[in-house]
Amino acid sequence: MIDYDAIILGGGAAGLMCAATAGQRGRRVLLVEQAGQVGKKILISGGGRCNFTNIHTAPDRYLSQNPHFAKSALSRYTAQDFLALVEKHGIAWHEKTLGQLFCDGSARQIVDMLLDECARGGVEIVTGLSPQVEHADARFRVGEASAPALVIATGGPSIPKMGATGYAYDLARKFGLKVVEPRPALVPLTLGGDEILFRDISGVSIQVIAYAGKAAFREAALFTHRGLSGPAILQISSYWRHGEPIEINFVPDVDPGWLLGAKWDRPNTTLRKYLAINMPDRLAEVLADRLGIQTKLGDTRDRALLEAERRLSEWTFHPNGTEGFAKAEVTAGGISTAELSSKTMEAAKAPGLYAIGEAVDVTGWLGGYNFQWAWASGVAAGNAI
Repeated sequence: MIDYDAIILGGGAAGLMCAATAGQRGRRVLLVEQAGQVGKKILISGGGRCNFTNIHTAPDRYLSQNPHFAKSALSRYTAQDFLALVEKHGIAWHEKTLGQLFCDGSARQIVDMLLDECARGGVEIVTGLSPQVEHADARFRVGEASAPALVIATGGPSIPKMGATGYAYDLARKFGLKVVEPRPALVPLTLGGDEILFRDISGVSIQVIAYAGKAAFREAALFTHRGLSGPAILQISSYWRHGEPIEINFVPDVDPGWLLGAKWDRPNTTLRKYLAINMPDRLAEVLADRLGIQTKLGDTRDRALLEAERRLSEWTFHPNGTEGFAKAEVTAGGISTAELSSKTMEAAKAPGLYAIGEAVDVTGWLGGYNFQWAWASGVAAGNAI
């Protein structure tokens, strides 16, 4: 049996960050990754350029049964802290939109940076090993390794083609920890019934405000052959629950009475043609058809135009589901934060057991927020081991 100070399960963003942090504090660390290489999800993120953080990171941009849980870790390791690490390694970066930071080059640079940081801490990394965890005499055992600390950093079941599983939850339950029901998040929504006709405009994209409950996001929505996607839809999908409607404002920049004004300014044009001034023609055609207004604006009753205004600003869809974990960027839910210390990520019921990253019931918005949670929670645990 080989003794370590900590065994970290999972070589993703959180696991690598935790390992580097603990290793550089002089801890002897073993990182175990069941895939053939570490950082697989990092490599495909951001279109291969890794949206590694967001400069607008704040606790209110995360979902959790305990909305205060993420505050401690996020305040102690910020987006600026990670950016400083990126710059220390000479990685060129740029801000895309809404505070999202990407590598100018490749996501491989972020993985190499984390591996370099692990090497500086003397971290031992084993890949291609499915860990079987045993616990006795206040020590955790994985194969021939033994340690007083074990970190669960194996993520959630989103993107199973990358080897993602629900292993973290099974392990947590083994130690008596509660798990908030996992569900796909940042995921496209599917449409059925009479809304299936919107599939006919697959590929059409438009800037909208999308709503799910009290959540609202102004970004692009994309119609697909299965339903709705695009950043605005991915964002509200984390808040949407099965059976609930969503609303979309297709005309976020108009003033009340805009169609009545158009009736006087352009009485001879149709609703479809007028809508097509500011949106794709195919979408304008579908919306005008659903509104049932085929006459010229000058020949249309004011009441009908006011109702069209209302519907266009709060168009209701009734998704029948999502595209599931296969297309979900992250997993909502996970190991309950009620079981963990917000300062150290250690489980109260199982001393020496830690959980970090996506495995925990903390889910960020689209745009680098989930990576920042991985870095921050990894550092929190790495400093506590």
